[in-house]
Amino acid sequence: MSYVLPLAPRRLSPSPLILLASLLAAVALGLALPQPMGATAAVVLATLALWSTGAIPPFLTSLVFFAAVLIPGLAPPELVFAGFGSAAVWLIVSGFVIGAAITTSGLGARLAEALVPLAGHSYPRLVAVLTLAAMALGFVMPSSVGRAVVLVPVGMALAQRLGLAPGSNGRIGVAVALTLACNMPSFAILPSNIPNMILAGAAEGQHGVSFGYLSYLLLHYPVLGIVKSALTVALVVWLFPDRLAAGPAETQTSRTRLSAAERRVALILAATLALWMTDRLHGIGPAWIGIATAAALLMPRLGVVAPKQFNASVDFGMVLFVAAALALGAVVNASGLGALAGGALQELLPLREGASFTNFLSLTGMAGLMGLVTTMPGVPTVLTPMAPDLAAATGLSLQAVLMTQVVGFATVIFPYQVGPLVMAMQLSGERLAHVLRATLPLGVLTFVVLMPMDWLWWRLLGWL
Repeated sequence: MSYVLPLAPRRLSPSPLILLASLLAAVALGLALPQPMGATAAVVLATLALWSTGAIPPFLTSLVFFAAVLIPGLAPPELVFAGFGSAAVWLIVSGFVIGAAITTSGLGARLAEALVPLAGHSYPRLVAVLTLAAMALGFVMPSSVGRAVVLVPVGMALAQRLGLAPGSNGRIGVAVALTLACNMPSFAILPSNIPNMILAGAAEGQHGVSFGYLSYLLLHYPVLGIVKSALTVALVVWLFPDRLAAGPAETQTSRTRLSAAERRVALILAATLALWMTDRLHGIGPAWIGIATAAALLMPRLGVVAPKQFNASVDFGMVLFVAAALALGAVVNASGLGALAGGALQELLPLREGASFTNFLSLTGMAGLMGLVTTMPGVPTVLTPMAPDLAAATGLSLQAVLMTQVVGFATVIFPYQVGPLVMAMQLSGERLAHVLRATLPLGVLTFVVLMPMDWLWWRLLGWL
């Protein structure tokens, strides 16, 4: 007699369970709110759940989102597709071409060779050196995407030069460190990230409050720039441990003259950097400079990326994702969901005059949570109109309330909240999920360690 053993029940991994719970919550929210706001809320929450869990590819989620909002008429096409006309999307398109040119010409490998002595034979030192390079570039280049397209190909070439093979912990660590360093510290530099500039424009236009470059830097950079970057380096080294080869083989790269292709890319890139660094003088946006650079690099005889390689160089799935993320924030704001969520948070949070520490954590946490729904560029759009009410409830100055948004939108939990993070990982050739392994604990550490530290620093400066 034979027996058939019953199959053990299949255990679901956390992601499907989270997705199922989120979809059920989306349905419940859609039924609870008045229409069409309820339907919009259901679509938004379901989209965020799909992006966060990766149940289906992000570009497919983006297409589903477009269809779900357009077919029932929840938002007009000009609003839904406005992301394709945004500077962020075109920076990403040009960024892929620039990154391909740096790699194809061999310039990335040559620059990596020059960085080998700085990295030494220490993996933690390599991560720290690349992080410092990205932090320094944040002061002169106003675009996170621009910083990524310059540094990520160089960092990947350097990883290869030091024996870190694709898929290895060390190469993933380098990719994650550069992805975060090209974006995170620049939240503390006024003109260097899109949410910063949206906040500055909204604060001045709605409340007549202007931010000075140095005062903004002094308030935010010590903690959000320096301490957070040091914490990121330690976290990357711990999450992706590796070691460098004892002695990388010598190459002749540094002893040979620049090839014609390298010279052309170097000259075009130098002109691009010069224009990016002086954008406040000539007024040309970084995205439009990037488009001109991409055109030059694709031009026959002048560039190094063959026009037929354009489709291979640009990840159009990622372009779809970023355009959808921007559209989602716009739909949330236009539908009134952002204001509704902000008002609900204001009612729930323990805001009261005189409770400086509690108020600070509540306001920064409010901005961080809002970024989960609106994405980071949408945070100042939703919260800036509420600033006078929040100032009255807490007893803080209007300027201090506005500045708490920076601490909040600099706290990234999921990569979809910030398009340049997705783009940088695509350039590295490593999976986006690796960034999530770093942003989740970094977000927790920000709430537990960095926000209280920020509160102490603000108190020392007399802002609270």
